[in-house]
Amino acid sequence: MSTSGSSRREFLITSLSGVAAGWAAANCSAILDAADFAQQAAPGAGSFAWFTAAQAGEVEAMAAQIIPTDSTPGAREAHVIRFIDRALTTFEKDRQNDYLQGLKQLEAQTKTSYPAATSFAALTSAQQIEVLTAIERTPFFNLVRTHTITGFLASPIHGGNVDKIGWKAVGYDDSLKHTPPFGYYDALPAARG
Repeated sequence: MSTSGSSRREFLITSLSGVAAGWAAANCSAILDAADFAQQAAPGAGSFAWFTAAQAGEVEAMAAQIIPTDSTPGAREAHVIRFIDRALTTFEKDRQNDYLQGLKQLEAQTKTSYPAATSFAALTSAQQIEVLTAIERTPFFNLVRTHTITGFLASPIHGGNVDKIGWKAVGYDDSLKHTPPFGYYDALPAARG
């Protein structure tokens, strides 16, 4: 989880490579469906399609540590929890049990680290990071991380990424107003003329 010397932009760009990018490409239409649902869900509304309010609080707290709010908005402001909730009722239905088991692991690690804690979400930020560091190599943490990044960078036309928070974080220009030359080969004919 350490990002020593790394910016949030570098972290997100690196996270999109490899397995996460392949997963996102393979599930593109389902991700767009989940993002569409997330856009329609009222921000801050208390009901969820799959999570209980307590479960949503725990996962949202995890997501907020994965992409924290600092000088720029993070996963919480991007409404990532709504995206994840919808994903678990659509294209990631088969991952529901992974979340149930993972939340039990999170609760156990929270109690091991802080026996008096009422929940992971109730811990301080530093305490949450300590608990997440203890589970960061688990499949559950990786799953939440993947879902968090996907929800953070989803197209706002379809949901998630509220106010283009994720796109602003990585410097993505969605205007589609690009001027030639786009690359080396595009510039060659102009240079000869």
